[in-house]
Amino acid sequence: NKAYFKRFQVKPRRRREGKTDYRARRKMVRQDKNKFNNKKYRLVVRFTNTKCICQIMYATIRGDMVVAQATSAELAKFGIPAGYKNYAAAYCTGLLVARRVLKKFGLDEAFKGKEEVDGGDYHVEDEENDKRPFKCILDVGLQTTAAGHRMW
Repeated sequence: NKAYFKRFQVKPRRRREGKTDYRARRKMVRQDKNKFNNKKYRLVVRFTNTKCICQIMYATIRGDMVVAQATSAELAKFGIPAGYKNYAAAYCTGLLVARRVLKKFGLDEAFKGKEEVDGGDYHVEDEENDKRPFKCILDVGLQTTAAGHRMW
């Protein structure tokens, strides 16, 4: 009836479209009070029908700002002709965006990564550096992050 719809408040547009989980976004974006005006970076990973998109972003009042981004379609320049949605392509795209963001912040010389391929684990914490490593939060969107899920 008319009284019900007078008081009805519609949900935000991206919630109505089913694109944004605002509770999860608030937990990722919210910064501690004692870290005022510091950027809280997040690695945004999205899968389309044909490719994987990875972006390093941070939130501001004006909107989200992109620091670096890479898509799996760019892997063609590195000699990968097909298969841009699989696990290996997502891994390579993550490495590509990581190297780009390290270069942008001037950390690419301090953190070289694995020099020789021997199958062993690599941990940044084991290295002795005067700079701390770049850290960010994984943002998977509307995907459910349960153990054994296909995305892992």
